[in-house]
Amino acid sequence: MRVTQFLASKLKNFSNLPKEYIERSKKQVYWQTPKEINYLQRTVERKRFRYTTNRSWTGQFRQQNMPGTCRRHVLVEPVEEWSFFRGDRIEVLVGKDKGKQGIVTQVIPERNWVIVEGLNWHYRKVGGEKEFPGIIIKSEAPLHVLKDIRLVDPSDLQGTEFEWRFTEEGEKVRVSMRSGRIIPIPETNNQTHDYKTPNAYIEREKDTPAAVVGEITFQPKLSTFEMDIMEEMGIEEERTPAKTYWY
Repeated sequence: MRVTQFLASKLKNFSNLPKEYIERSKKQVYWQTPKEINYLQRTVERKRFRYTTNRSWTGQFRQQNMPGTCRRHVLVEPVEEWSFFRGDRIEVLVGKDKGKQGIVTQVIPERNWVIVEGLNWHYRKVGGEKEFPGIIIKSEAPLHVLKDIRLVDPSDLQGTEFEWRFTEEGEKVRVSMRSGRIIPIPETNNQTHDYKTPNAYIEREKDTPAAVVGEITFQPKLSTFEMDIMEEMGIEEERTPAKTYWY
């Protein structure tokens, strides 16, 4: 099992990349002190990014957030607990597709957005430079999770409000407030670029075994490197150290 797969459960987006890699891929440093002993380490980097449907580790995201670009700040209402996942069947509440149902294919929690397959789409022109006339493609626009959609109850395929509850076994589930039925989290939410489901993934010859990835090999100690060497070689210090004073 790869380390990236081991860390994938901590991410909300559709990737099998560790969070540290995603943060490093979008990092933009404006100014940084030299990494020398006599310098106080200080870094000035970009803190505000414009999040769109392009994921933050892609080249399209970097192109939209080039150094020096300043975009209007977008205010986003924080969601206390994210409740929409890839594979959910939802009902659209606004726009030309109001009342229609579809499947969530992409989740963008940074903007409280979801992309629904085949709904809320528009035509977009791509290309059109020099001798290439360009083409028209069908593009699905995002929907706001707090205002534009609601979950569909799987028991009767009708839109419903829901709330999080706990089962007798302690599992946290979504429950329809109209019928009282559990709305399960789709198995599609567990898919990554490497496997459809975690159980179906086949370990390759070069993959690190899962037991090795989860093994804790570092034991912290309050000893120096020299003390570790002496302990390993069975050397005992019998000399009395000279007194030293800090003032």
